[in-house]
Amino acid sequence: MTAARQLRFWLIGLLVALIAIYLLRAILLPFVAGMAIAYFLDPACDRLEKWMSRTWATTVVTLIFAIVLVLGFVLIAPLLLDQLTQFVQALPDLFNRAHTKLLPYYASLQQRFGLPDLTDLGDLARSRMGSGLNWILGTLLNVAQGSMALANLLSLIFITPVVTFYLLRDWDKIVAKIDVLLPRQHATVIRAQGREIDTTLAGFARGQATVCIILATYYATALMIAGLPFGLVVGLVAGLLTFIPYLGAIGGFVIAIAIALVNFDGWSGPIAVAAIFGVGQVVEGNVLTPKLVGDRVGLHPVWVIFALLAGGTLFGFLGLLLAVPVAAGFGVLVRFALSRYLVSPFYLGPSSATRAAPPLVGFDQHENQ
Repeated sequence: MTAARQLRFWLIGLLVALIAIYLLRAILLPFVAGMAIAYFLDPACDRLEKWMSRTWATTVVTLIFAIVLVLGFVLIAPLLLDQLTQFVQALPDLFNRAHTKLLPYYASLQQRFGLPDLTDLGDLARSRMGSGLNWILGTLLNVAQGSMALANLLSLIFITPVVTFYLLRDWDKIVAKIDVLLPRQHATVIRAQGREIDTTLAGFARGQATVCIILATYYATALMIAGLPFGLVVGLVAGLLTFIPYLGAIGGFVIAIAIALVNFDGWSGPIAVAAIFGVGQVVEGNVLTPKLVGDRVGLHPVWVIFALLAGGTLFGFLGLLLAVPVAAGFGVLVRFALSRYLVSPFYLGPSSATRAAPPLVGFDQHENQ
């Protein structure tokens, strides 16, 4: 078989796979979620497999994961739901108090810089906020409707654990079977790129998940100790959204500072909140991310944001689960294609096919950090 026919075969296969994912998106959510959890837990099973069979290792790891998940939900969910309900109910009062407290400062700035009248500004803010809230609610509704069409809540609860268990138990066998099916002529190259994708994905997914959990715990605990109203909700959201670059820290900081300005007298409260987020960012940037995520992940923040938005728009919640793996794989393949291009006659010229390739300046993974 010629290279052109091989390429055509695999492109057709990729197209068929994409069409199948799109057509079957109504039932794929528990399977993709189970695959993601199995991938996340596979290293723990590999370590336990030294002392017991793979089936027993899978059982132990799955049970521990389920117990931790249930305990976290039982202990945190009631308090989180209570604070979230109170926050929604208190929003009108927070706006009124913010208006009363900040009005003198705005009047001074209005006279100095010729700012618009507060009434006009309020109408503009309400219109913009209404448009923003409508967009957010519409997006969430689409995701929720998509999720229910993809798989209802019961299927997610009852099917995902079963899928996770069997995939986790047979993970090594599945990988070995896929390896056997690789075209022999390109098997070495495909294995190398597969290992690179695994390194990238593991570094980002497993590492970033750990960073999110640590930061969510820190922000929620610190804000509650500082006495910030709704500190649990704000802290958990800020920490868990850290996987979207900059959104968690900036969004959580803005909301927390706004609540602190309205609820605390003086500047001690806002300063404490700013210090909490400052310490969190310093620890994340200098300790957590370098140690847990690593410096060779190669996923640029803008690329991650684009992948999440594109995945959510096209496939709803299923797309959010698939976004980072697809982005990681695509990034690795692009770097591989660039490395091949820089040693090809297309770059070096027809008479320079054997010339040594120049360094990949601008395309090295470290450049993406």
